[in-house]
Amino acid sequence: MEQPSFQPYAKTLSNEVHIEVDIETLYAYVTQPDRWHEWHPSSVSAETGIRGPLPKDHRFTEIIDLLGLRIEMNYRVVIANAPGEFKVAFTSSVVDGGIHYSLLRDGRGTRFIRTLQYVTELNLSGLHARMVELSVRAMNNLKHLMETPQRSIA
Repeated sequence: MEQPSFQPYAKTLSNEVHIEVDIETLYAYVTQPDRWHEWHPSSVSAETGIRGPLPKDHRFTEIIDLLGLRIEMNYRVVIANAPGEFKVAFTSSVVDGGIHYSLLRDGRGTRFIRTLQYVTELNLSGLHARMVELSVRAMNNLKHLMETPQRSIA
């Protein structure tokens, strides 16, 4: 009898946006996962145990909304090179992967590149398309939040 085969579904999403804010301010903000819910529509909450940008090897948890399901994610910071690069690896019961931020000075602003790599055994119809949509919305939300006068991101 033939055994069912394991077929992981691995995907990469990369988004880029120019944000009219200095690189140090943007890095300090996006490297605080307990603030991700302010701009990323999938993020419900995160518990980091500290205030401010996270250092390399720090571990934290986040609750995300994945197609209407609340999933607990476990993270470890693998790169924290202020102000240009930040990367976390994550694992959960349904999806594993990493999120990588590259920040580059761009005139008076910053070019922000967010790359999400994930692998899952789930073959959910529409999952990748929904992830693409949420990533675009997240980048637009971040740009709007950072460029709006009287923002409170400190």
